[in-house]
Amino acid sequence: MLMQTTLLDRFKAARVLAGTAIFAAALVAQADVTFRNDQIKVGSHPLKVEIAESDPQRTQGLMYRKSLGKNDGMLFVFDTIEYHGMWMKNTLIPLSVAFLDDKGEILNILDMEPQTLDTHMAAGPARYAIETNKGWFAEKKIKAGDKVTGLPKLVVPAKAALERLNRGAGTQ
Repeated sequence: MLMQTTLLDRFKAARVLAGTAIFAAALVAQADVTFRNDQIKVGSHPLKVEIAESDPQRTQGLMYRKSLGKNDGMLFVFDTIEYHGMWMKNTLIPLSVAFLDDKGEILNILDMEPQTLDTHMAAGPARYAIETNKGWFAEKKIKAGDKVTGLPKLVVPAKAALERLNRGAGTQ
């Protein structure tokens, strides 16, 4: 009986250590994600944004933030133009999201509550999304159809460029 308890205790200890290691690795990975800053204009209103243009950046987004400056936000740049969705997992502050098409026109604006898994979808194929404090767009009277300027120039990701080349080669 003593032998079984010892093996069971070792098994439990190994599981706890493994779980702790995975959790620590996730925290380190999040700490390594950095964003470049820029300024865009939503209608005539300036907005300072952090740019999420890689998968790790888009995955982290504004998670774990306790506050966001009055005229600050995050600009998500998607590799593909499609019906993207956002959620608020591990996001501690209420946000509004605006989805934009490839030309910077706002498709729709939605309010999102903290720490929910509800999916908030673009009303059409979107290239960008802007998250900022809940109510920022309404306060500035910004609506669907308004334009965003100062968006970053898109660099075609290598994977997408390869796919285009392969499609082109297959049709010749």
